[in-house]
Amino acid sequence: MGERTVAGGFGLIVRFRLRDQEAAEHFDALVARTLPEIARHEPGTLAYVVHSVPDEPLLRVFYELYADRAAFDAHEKQPHTRRFLTEREEHLCGLEVTFLQADRGSLPLQAPYGRA
Repeated sequence: MGERTVAGGFGLIVRFRLRDQEAAEHFDALVARTLPEIARHEPGTLAYVVHSVPDEPLLRVFYELYADRAAFDAHEKQPHTRRFLTEREEHLCGLEVTFLQADRGSLPLQAPYGRA
């Protein structure tokens, strides 16, 4: 399997603090509806990983990596992303975003999100 460099990629880490357990369940459902749309419509999205934190049940951490800033900008304009950005607000009590610039590294060339 070949590899693809990520140098020049654009990334971010987003920490979402959720209001309560019910909000966490609704947020997780919103994420579950959004992820397949990202995989289907965004070839410039190289990684979109959602993490839960074992000792903090009301925290979700996203790691996102895009081929470049243009791919991120295209992601932000997608209808499914716009819907996610609007609907997430009712579930949050905090949000922290850290933007990243990929300097070096590689990803295996494979079908995104387990697609063959």
